[in-house]
Amino acid sequence: MARRHTPEQVIAKVRLGQKMLNDGRPMVEVIKELQITEATWYRWLNQYGSEKNAEASRRTRELEKENARLKRLLAEKELAIDILNEVAKGKF
Repeated sequence: MARRHTPEQVIAKVRLGQKMLNDGRPMVEVIKELQITEATWYRWLNQYGSEKNAEASRRTRELEKENARLKRLLAEKELAIDILNEVAKGKF
């Protein structure tokens, strides 16, 4: 079963891994301690490796939540309008 990490956990692990690598520890030891595969390490590094990427990822997540909230509000509003139109026409 695949373990899921939150973006905050991934960023923390990437920072820790980069620190360990800068301290001179070998890659094999770093990924073993982080309990991830080498492919996962490089994917995370590409996705979350820089502060710019991490910030962009966080902002994207926030925008997706806001977008979902606005879609729900719009659907509720459209439903209310449809109900009022049917009541006004007498089709109930």
